[in-house]
Amino acid sequence: MENLTFFWHRRDLRISDNAGLFKALKQGKKVQPIFIFDTQILTQLPENDQRVLFIYQTIRELSAAYKKLGSNLWVFHGNPTQLIPELVQQHSVQKVFCNRDYEPDAIKRDKFIHEELQKLNCSFSGSKDQVIFEKDEVVKPDGNPYHVFTPYMRRWKENLTDFHLKAYPVEKYVSNLNPGSELPFPTLAELGFSDIQTQDFPSIIIPTKVIQNYHNTRDIPSIEGTSRLSLHLRFGTLSIRELAKQASETNEKYFNELIWRDFYQMILYWYPKSIDHAFRSEYDRIEWEFDETQFQAWCEGKTGYPLVDAGMRELNKTGHMHNRIRMVVASFLCKHLLHDWRLGERYFAEKLMDFELASNVGGWQWASGSGVDAAPYFRIFNPTSQQEKFDSKFEYIKKWVPEFGTADYPKPIVDHKWARERVLERYKTALNSK
Repeated sequence: MENLTFFWHRRDLRISDNAGLFKALKQGKKVQPIFIFDTQILTQLPENDQRVLFIYQTIRELSAAYKKLGSNLWVFHGNPTQLIPELVQQHSVQKVFCNRDYEPDAIKRDKFIHEELQKLNCSFSGSKDQVIFEKDEVVKPDGNPYHVFTPYMRRWKENLTDFHLKAYPVEKYVSNLNPGSELPFPTLAELGFSDIQTQDFPSIIIPTKVIQNYHNTRDIPSIEGTSRLSLHLRFGTLSIRELAKQASETNEKYFNELIWRDFYQMILYWYPKSIDHAFRSEYDRIEWEFDETQFQAWCEGKTGYPLVDAGMRELNKTGHMHNRIRMVVASFLCKHLLHDWRLGERYFAEKLMDFELASNVGGWQWASGSGVDAAPYFRIFNPTSQQEKFDSKFEYIKKWVPEFGTADYPKPIVDHKWARERVLERYKTALNSK
C-alpha cells in the first residue's frame, strides 16, 4: 500500500464529474476514497438536524456506488486535522486529493492539514469543483475583485468557454480505485444524531420544464417555480458544471442565478471578515434594536404580516424558503424591526437545508444594505405590497398560515409607516456620523 492515494470527499458527495477525484485517479496510483463526519461541525448541531440525515443517507448511497466499482468508501468520525495525518501515516499515503472549500474555517483547516502532511512527505492537492470560476479567476483588469454583480457577471461570461462546463470523465479511470477492505460504517446513533426524517429532501433530477419557465415563475411562492436544487449544489450531490451547462442552453435568468453563487463565493474568499462584519464598514455604526418578544414573533411566524409569517413557518417546517420570501423576511427583520442582520443570518444557518455561508451572508447583507452590490438602505420591502404582487390570491399564505383571516391571527407587531420612518432616520444618522 506504499503507493496509495487518498481522495477526501467533502462538499462533493458524488463520483461522476468530480474534479478532484478525476485528478486523483488519473495520476495512476491506487486511490482510496474517504469521508469524515467532522466532529468540529457536528458538535454544534441539534440531534435531529436533517442536514446530517441527508448527508448520512447520501454517504450510504455513495458507499454502495463505490462497491459496484469494486472499491469501498472509508467513513470516519472525528477531527480531520488529527485524522488525516494519522491515516496518512497508517497507510503510507503519499498524496491526498480533495476539492477546495472557500469558507474561512475550511481554509484554516486545510492550511493546517497541508502543513502537517508536508512534515510526512505527503502532498495535499485541492481542485476547483463547486464553482465554475473561483478566487481571482474573474477580477477587474487591475486584479482587484468586483464588488458589483453585473460587471462581474459580464466578465464571468466573457471568460466562459466550453471547457468550463465540460464534465470530468471519472469513469475512464475507475480501474485505479483501491480494492481495499471494507471498514465498519458508523451508525447515526454513534454520530449522536437521530435517524427520524421529518423533512422531505428535494429530488436531484434537474427539472427541465421549471428551468425553461423560470423567468416567469421564479417569484411566485405558491407554485413549483424554482428548481429546488440548492441543497444538491451545497453538498455536491449534483455537479455545478452539469447544471450550468443545461441552464446556459435553456434559460439565461436561471443561468445568472448560478453566477450569483460564484460571485458570493468569490466575495467570501476575498473578504472572510464579512461573515460577521458589514462589508461596508460604516453600516457597523448602526444602532440596532433588540426585543426578545419581537424576535421570537419573527422566528415563529407570528408578526401579523402574513407573507413574512408564511415564509418563516415554511422554513421552520421544511428547512426551505422561497427566494423571494427570503428577501421579504430578511428586510422585515432588519428594516421593520431594526434587528441586526447577523441574528437573522444565524437563524437561517440553523434552519436552512441548503445553508451555504457565502450566499447566506451575502443575501442578509444585501437585505440590510451593508454588503456588496447591496440594495440602497432606503429600499424597504413593504410586506403588504409584496403579497399583493406575488401572492395576490393568498394561496401561499393560506397554506402556511391557516388561521389567517380569523380572530386567532395576531395583529401586526409593528406599524409599517412608523417602522419605515424609524429605520430611515436610524440609518441616516449612523451613515452620516464619523
